[in-house]
Amino acid sequence: MNAIYWKELADHFGRRRFLLLLGLVAIGTLWGVYVTTQAVQGGTGSLDQFLFLDIFTSGSGVLPSLLFFISFFGPLIGIALGFDAVNSERTHGTLSRILAQPVYRDAVINGKFLAGVTALAVVIVSMELAIIGLGMFILGFAPRGEEIVRIVGFTLVSIAYLAFWLALATTASVFLRNTVASALVTLGIWLFSGFIILLLANVAADYFAPLSSNAADAARNFSIQTWISRVSPGFLFQEATQTLLDPLTSRSQQPLDLIFSLSPERLEGLLLTPISAAESLKLVWPHIVALITGVAILFTGAYAKFMREEIRS
Repeated sequence: MNAIYWKELADHFGRRRFLLLLGLVAIGTLWGVYVTTQAVQGGTGSLDQFLFLDIFTSGSGVLPSLLFFISFFGPLIGIALGFDAVNSERTHGTLSRILAQPVYRDAVINGKFLAGVTALAVVIVSMELAIIGLGMFILGFAPRGEEIVRIVGFTLVSIAYLAFWLALATTASVFLRNTVASALVTLGIWLFSGFIILLLANVAADYFAPLSSNAADAARNFSIQTWISRVSPGFLFQEATQTLLDPLTSRSQQPLDLIFSLSPERLEGLLLTPISAAESLKLVWPHIVALITGVAILFTGAYAKFMREEIRS
C-alpha cells in the first residue's frame, strides 16, 4: 500500500490540482490576514480576549468569515481529489495493469483514500499555520494556550469534514464508471445537503411547531429545526466550529427551556461568560463522531463494492 499511497500523494501535489490547492491556501491566508488587519484597526473589545479565534469567525464588510470560506470551498477540494479516483483508472485501462502486479486489491483503494486525506490535512494545516504566523507578525504576540487548544480542535473537525466529502466522491467513483457522472452526483449531494435540507428543516419546524409567544413552542421549533439540519454535514461542521472558535456563542448550545427559565440578570451573566475549551470539546465530540461515522460508512461501501467487482483489461 505504501507504493500506491506515495504515488497518489505525488499525483495530488504534482499535477494541476496542486495549483488549485495552493491557490485555495493562498486565498484563505490572505482572507485571514485581511480580517486580522481590520480587527486591529477596529480595536473592538470582543476581539481583545480571543483575537486569534476571531480571525476565523469574523467577517469584514463584503467578505464573509474564513469559517464560511472553509465550509463552502472545502467540500469542493475533497470532491476534486476523489471523484475520479477509481473510474479514471478503469477508463484508461491502468487499473487492470496495476492489479496484474503483485499488489493487493485493497491496497489500491486504501492508498488512494489515505493519500487524499493526507493532501486535505496538508492544505488545512498549511493555511492555518500561515494565518497564525502572519497574525503573530501583525499583532505582535502569540496565541494563548486555550486558543491553541481550540484551533487544534478546529483543525481536526475540518479534516474530518473534508474527509467526508472525499469519501463520498471516492464512493461515487467506485459505483459510477463515468467521471463526469460521479462529479455531478457528488456535487448534487453537496448542494442538496447544504441548501435543500436547511430549507426543509425550516419548513418542517414551522409545520410541526409553529412559532408563538410561548417559550415551550419556541424551544420545540428550534429543536426540530436543529435536529433536521444536523443531517447536513455542513451544518454539523458550522455548529461544531462555531462552538470551538466562539466561546461566547457556545452558550447557545444550552437547552432553550433552561435559558428561558433564568432571570434576566443570570441570563446576561451566562451569555457573557466564555465557556472553557474542555467544555467546548465535549459539546462538539458528538459532531466529530457523526462526521467520522459518515466517513466510515461511505468508505466501507466503496471498499466492499471495489473488492467484489470484476475488473477486466
